[in-house]
Amino acid sequence: MTTSVGLLHPGAMGAAVGKLLVDQGLPTRWLPAGRGPATRRRAAEAGLTEAADLAGCDVVLSICPPASAVDVAREVAASGFAGVYLDANAISPGHAREIEELFDGRASVVDGGIVGSPPRHDGSTRLYLSGKDAGLVESLFAGTFLTPIALDGPVGRASALKLAFASYNKLTYALAAQAHALAARHGVGDVFRELAGVVRRDTPLGAAGAIESAGQRAWRWEGEMAEIAAACTEAGLSPALLTAAQELFGRWREHRDDEGVTAGELLAALTVTPKDTPDVTQPG
Repeated sequence: MTTSVGLLHPGAMGAAVGKLLVDQGLPTRWLPAGRGPATRRRAAEAGLTEAADLAGCDVVLSICPPASAVDVAREVAASGFAGVYLDANAISPGHAREIEELFDGRASVVDGGIVGSPPRHDGSTRLYLSGKDAGLVESLFAGTFLTPIALDGPVGRASALKLAFASYNKLTYALAAQAHALAARHGVGDVFRELAGVVRRDTPLGAAGAIESAGQRAWRWEGEMAEIAAACTEAGLSPALLTAAQELFGRWREHRDDEGVTAGELLAALTVTPKDTPDVTQPG
């Protein structure tokens, strides 16, 4: 029997993952209602089939911005879906468990964490999975460019692993941007870029185009920082680093997928103006 899959919603990562399923011969549907031309183009290029609803789907994959993950799951649960629901979003373990509770046992929830770039070649991307039916989802991607790894344990474990890795990975970009902005504001930006390019060439600090790439993706990373902050709080760790990074990435929100944005524009956006600074003056 062939497994029928529903994909919500095909962004850059989701479309690439969906194409792997199509290439495996699995009928993979998506819901075009309310989606823009860019999403429609990605879905068509991936070979996804348009559908009005999720009726007949055995497995549903949710790959969306983390801030939308719980709302998307709530809509699917309300539809009466009773198959296997994979939440593969960068959400906190607490939100992963909340999603499991939304289905109240009617559907089997698998917690997923994607690490890496959109899977287009071997060894680029991993999908960590936890939950009762993690093995079933693992089997869907066996032999593809997306390496599935099922973890022992309940929903929440895959999300914890994903966010732990992302906390380091994304914070390096925030630190790099802050360092470049600091140098630029003190008039040594050019010298700093040369230094970083020689001494830290293979890191976000010195890699060509790293700041611009981060700026284009910051609209997703801002929400991801909030999820990691929540995970830290849940674990009894300070969320301060993550909330600071969330604020930094929020300053780049308007440059969503802007391939023409420059590092200079992004660094200028980090300058704190008087309206950004809370008034801590004590009454006389």
